[in-house]
Amino acid sequence: MRVLAKRVLREFWEIHTDTEEQLKSWFQETTNGKWVNPNYVKNEFPNSRLIPNNRVTFNIKGNQYRLVVRVNYKYQMVYVRFIGTHDEYDKLDPTKI
Repeated sequence: MRVLAKRVLREFWEIHTDTEEQLKSWFQETTNGKWVNPNYVKNEFPNSRLIPNNRVTFNIKGNQYRLVVRVNYKYQMVYVRFIGTHDEYDKLDPTKI
């Protein structure tokens, strides 16, 4: 998978240093993965949440933070759409970002 917007992740972990290792690990596992459909995501990340419009939510740092991505399975692309605190996540509609 090709992950777009790694810079967004890096900028986030520079502010929230407690997320650095987990975000780096997520990035590495994702770039080494091959997600053909949502079932592949769930196999690699069982605690992820599949949401409409090919979005996936990942819990980061014991659910303190949320990462939302949009996946294009055909072209093997993952677009980072949101990274923030759980409270910030609760204020948005992840299907529309």
